[in-house]
Amino acid sequence: MNPMIRGCCVLLLGSAALGGCASHPSSEVVLQQAGNDFQKVKEDTNVLRIAPKDVIRAGESLARADRLSTYWGSGADVVHYAYLSQRYSAIAREHTEQVLNEERGAKLELERQRLQLALREAKLLSVQQQGKWLEEQIVSLATTQTDRGLVMTLGDVLFDTGEAELKNSANRTVLKIVQFLQLNPKRVVRIEGYTDSTGGENENLKLSRDRAQAVADVLVDLGVDEKRVQVEGYGDQYPVEVNASERGRAQNRRVEIVFSDEKGQLGAARS
Repeated sequence: MNPMIRGCCVLLLGSAALGGCASHPSSEVVLQQAGNDFQKVKEDTNVLRIAPKDVIRAGESLARADRLSTYWGSGADVVHYAYLSQRYSAIAREHTEQVLNEERGAKLELERQRLQLALREAKLLSVQQQGKWLEEQIVSLATTQTDRGLVMTLGDVLFDTGEAELKNSANRTVLKIVQFLQLNPKRVVRIEGYTDSTGGENENLKLSRDRAQAVADVLVDLGVDEKRVQVEGYGDQYPVEVNASERGRAQNRRVEIVFSDEKGQLGAARS
C-alpha cells in the first residue's frame, strides 16, 4: 500500500477511535453516577419500604461494577453493571412514586367516604335542633365581624408547610360549614387564601389560591353547589401580624371563610 495512503488510513482510524471515546462517558463517570443514584434510593425510607428488592439489586450490581473497576481491561463490564445499578435505582423510584400516588388516592377516597357518612348521620338530627346548634358553632368559630361579612379563620395548622392539601384535622370544621350551608341555602361563601412573606410573590399567590381552592373542593365534593363558593388568593397581602417572627408568620398563613348574610349578599372582595 502506498505509504501516504496507509498514513491517512491510520490517521482516520485514530480519529474515529477518539471520537468514539468522546461520545461515551468513562467507566469511572458511569460508576460515580450509579453510586449517587443508589445512595439516594438507599436513604429514601419510602423506597426502602415499597421497593426493597430493586434497591438490593441496585446495590449488588453497583458492588459488582466496583469490584470489576479494579481489574485492567474490564471497562465495558464496569459500564454494564453500573448501568444495571442505575436502572434498578430508577425502577425503585418509579415503583415507589406509583405506589405513593395510589396510597394518597386511597386515603383521600376513604376520607371522602367517611365525611359523607358523617354528613348523612348528622342529617338524622332534627333540622331545627341542628340548625340552631350549627349557627352557634359557626358564630363561635367566626369571631370576626368585618365589612366583608362574618369571617371564620382556618389556621396554618390545617396544612403542611408549603402544601395545599387539607389535613384531617380540618374535616370537623369543614363539615360544620357544609351542614350550615345546606341548612341555609341562600347563603354563599368566599374562601380567601393568605401566606406569610416568605417566598416569591408569584409562589405565594399560587399557594394562597391553591389552599383556598382545596377548601372549596371539599365543600363542593360534600354537596355544596359550586355556584355558592367563590375563591380568592391574596398571597402575602393583608397580614394580620408582622412577619418578623415565626408566630406572626404562622398567623399570616391562613384561609378565611367569609359568609354572606341570609339573603346571599357578600361584602365586596378585597382589591
